Amino acid sequence: MANSDLLSVKPIAATTSLRTLAYEALKSAITKMDIYGRPDEVRLDERKLSQDLGVSRTPVREALTVLEQEGFVRSEARRGIFVVRKSKSEIVGMIHAWAALESMAARLACDRATDAQLEDLRAAFPEFYGGQPASHIDEYSDANIRFHQTIIQLGHCEAISELTGNLLVHVRAIRNAALRQGERAEQSIREHVAIIAALQARDAPRAETLVRDHGLGLARHVDRYGDHLG
Repeated sequence: MANSDLLSVKPIAATTSLRTLAYEALKSAITKMDIYGRPDEVRLDERKLSQDLGVSRTPVREALTVLEQEGFVRSEARRGIFVVRKSKSEIVGMIHAWAALESMAARLACDRATDAQLEDLRAAFPEFYGGQPASHIDEYSDANIRFHQTIIQLGHCEAISELTGNLLVHVRAIRNAALRQGERAEQSIREHVAIIAALQARDAPRAETLVRDHGLGLARHVDRYGDHLG
């Protein structure tokens, strides 16, 4: 049974090529969905997607072809098109790559971010200060991803931004799933607060180390709790 209804997509307007618009809408929806929050794979229905997007099936099919080339979906004969899920070992490897890139972005941010950008970090993430994340885990999950994306952006390095782009769909999903396991959310908050302090102090070595260790901690968590990933 198709479960494309898990994707939240909006109708698109034909201001540029329909294939491009369909591609952007589908990639955004896939990136935001909880791939690892359920045991079964997500199968995409071209007809339903075309209805949701308000376009014919041709641009949807073309967009899915591009997404398959990029590794976001896969096509199986007589079965359909599925959102790609990674194995545990693949996810751990992706987290290692993300940790390396994000930690360098943190080091660069200490030199390249403006005073205002660094000063605003605490106000931008009130979810990290006070309260228990378990009581509002969905809001914290969103803030968690925004925080890591913000570090990438503050590094002002286009190459790092591009390299982390395709990792985000899996790293985002596995981070959200991990926050619901054990005491990962509470530990994550403590580490985020320490990272913000290091960034605001423009302590590049400490910021780099804290961000890298934070990522490696997630990798260890997945290695420990991720047997269901295969």
